[in-house]
Amino acid sequence: MRKIALLTALLYLCAPVFSQTDTIAEKNLEEVIVFSGKFAEKKKNIVQKIDIIRAATIAKFNAQNTGDLFINTGNVFVQKSQQGGSSPVIRGFEASRVLIVIDGIRHNNAIFRAGHLQNVITIDQNMLEQAEVLYGPSSTLYGSDALGGIMHLRTKSPKLSATNKLLVSGSAFSRLSSANDEKTIHYDLSLGGKKLAWLSAFTFSNFDDMKMGSNYPDKYPAFGRRDSVIAFFGFKDSVIANPDKQVQRYSGYKQWDVMQKLLFQQNEKVSHTLNFQYSSTNDVPRYDRLQDKRNFGGSIGNTLRYAQWYYGPQKRILGAYELNIKSLGLFDELRANINYQNLEESRQQREYRRYDRFDSRREEVNVWGFVIDGRKKFGNNELTVGIDGQFNDVKSRADRTNLNTGAVSKLDTRYPDGKNKMNYIALYGQHILKIAGGKWVLNDGIRFQSVSLKSNVIDNSFFNLPVTNFKQNNFAVTGNLGLIYLPHERTRVAFGLSSGFRSPNIDDLVKVFDFSVAKRVYVPNTDVKPEYTYNADLTISQRFAKIFRLELTGFYTLFDNAIVGAPFKLNGQDSILYNSVMSAVYANQNMNKGYTYGFSANVKIDFAKSLSFFSTASLTKGELEKFNGTKVPQDHIPPFFGKTSLNYQHPKFNTELYAMYNGWKKIENYNPDGEDNQQYATADGMPSWLTLNWRGNVTLSKAVQLQVAVENILDRNYRYFGSGFSAPGRNFIVALRANW
Repeated sequence: MRKIALLTALLYLCAPVFSQTDTIAEKNLEEVIVFSGKFAEKKKNIVQKIDIIRAATIAKFNAQNTGDLFINTGNVFVQKSQQGGSSPVIRGFEASRVLIVIDGIRHNNAIFRAGHLQNVITIDQNMLEQAEVLYGPSSTLYGSDALGGIMHLRTKSPKLSATNKLLVSGSAFSRLSSANDEKTIHYDLSLGGKKLAWLSAFTFSNFDDMKMGSNYPDKYPAFGRRDSVIAFFGFKDSVIANPDKQVQRYSGYKQWDVMQKLLFQQNEKVSHTLNFQYSSTNDVPRYDRLQDKRNFGGSIGNTLRYAQWYYGPQKRILGAYELNIKSLGLFDELRANINYQNLEESRQQREYRRYDRFDSRREEVNVWGFVIDGRKKFGNNELTVGIDGQFNDVKSRADRTNLNTGAVSKLDTRYPDGKNKMNYIALYGQHILKIAGGKWVLNDGIRFQSVSLKSNVIDNSFFNLPVTNFKQNNFAVTGNLGLIYLPHERTRVAFGLSSGFRSPNIDDLVKVFDFSVAKRVYVPNTDVKPEYTYNADLTISQRFAKIFRLELTGFYTLFDNAIVGAPFKLNGQDSILYNSVMSAVYANQNMNKGYTYGFSANVKIDFAKSLSFFSTASLTKGELEKFNGTKVPQDHIPPFFGKTSLNYQHPKFNTELYAMYNGWKKIENYNPDGEDNQQYATADGMPSWLTLNWRGNVTLSKAVQLQVAVENILDRNYRYFGSGFSAPGRNFIVALRANW
């Protein structure tokens, strides 16, 4: 904390430095529009705390992926298990407990796990028009999984021409960075007539192995250092010394993203949009697992466990048709969307010198969905009602290959090898009422949600499960109620109550999962019930003399029926032999209850028209209570974190000097049975850290800009809490952007 205070003082005194577009404290709340409420709405009328990141800010942050984009705000914590991964955390909830929405479509599916997810990076931040982060339970409008909040991502749209001439617009950039020898190119092009417009976008990135910082914490001079790796020489695995111990060998990967949109403006009231998105990677090394060790015994002894562990190409396809109509019958606005998503992921692994066991587990998810929303304004009221559905079909396959002989044999699948179906259907309504000329604004809503799941095992020879057909039907009612007080344009007070729920999915109920470090194997348990959160939060926003803005938010969330891993018995046994390792049997089960609470604070000071100071900080605490009354720390709870920056903006250039920081996460605050990954921290936990960073932007011509940045100037060695992958060391970034 002393270092953070000293840096804040330094930023006040240092020379003018670059500017960022406001992401939290917008200049005029009257003009701020959000879309997370299904239709365009002024932010001041929404009780829930919402952060907004616009396209201009996304370009200035110049992040390598969508996870890094959220890190740059200073308001969202992100965990990383590998370079090709980012798992956002909102108020202590992560992965399947945070809902990702793309263009109004649920991205979460039946195999989103509760651990750490990399799916957010399959959404290219360079194709986004706006990103919105909603804090707190958000199940009223979007349903299951929104326990901690929602990330609502809106991609760019084609632009129509206002004249008879073809409107041509777009952008392109090329970026290089030193810490991982990154090479990225991107373009987006819009061609628009008066009624028909087309948008094409493409991004390709090549990331080499990431180099960590060389400035280690004093007490941990070798933290995260990669001393040795496994190499394949002469058809044989060999453990060799890492030539550069700061380089995280086998962490690089490639990714490409494509988007195509077609807009047809039938008339002033009716429009049609076709939306196609595709994302894919090459093999993405699971870097944290490549550090794991195992005692093989004999002449091998204790050494690195895995010669290979990587996610096979991770693919995402989305196709959607959307109809928008104004003034139809009872509704002022009507939106209908039908969509299809196809997602593929796989896990490939081979232990050291086990040439007879190359294991491949592959998952394919097909998701069909629809959304129909209508909005009606009458008097001081706004009413949004809708119905939506999502239908998941999961196929799980696995096999083992003997690399010596080429023989392929059957292997236990991650999910049941039969049919896996999970369906969501819901009705909902959300209401806004402006009272006393808009000084008071009431928000209220309700949702009725039904979720069904069916799964069956065909080959039961691997585990001899007592049950091979699994079925669940869950029904939930969730809602929200809140009130906003706007005494004048400088003050805003919002108090809200909301509930969220998450129905257990295929991953929760019937997954077989090897947690090798702790020698545990997770097996199916169909007695798991839905999770619920009940939340209260208070936000106070105040502007003083037009130059100082302060926003404070406090929240308390009750977590009921929390699903966590706990000891279990399979056919009366508490341990089984799995992958040649005697492992304790675990299964997902419902805890009694838990709670999280915390606060966030944002300060912005405009010293002059061009010079501003911005700082944000967040703190979250949480516990889980077992049925026997004992309490343990809730997993996924990040340490204190934030960002402080000083910005200068000029018509021809802008610059920003900023610090990113995390507090200590002590080992006693780790969850012993959860996903906190103690094995990748120090014996005392995850050390606190602070980085000093700078970025700048120079306008070379009307259409061309040059961006330069130096991240982690002091070359600090650090990891984000829960991560098995070290952050970049000193990183030089240069990008050339063009807009037309």
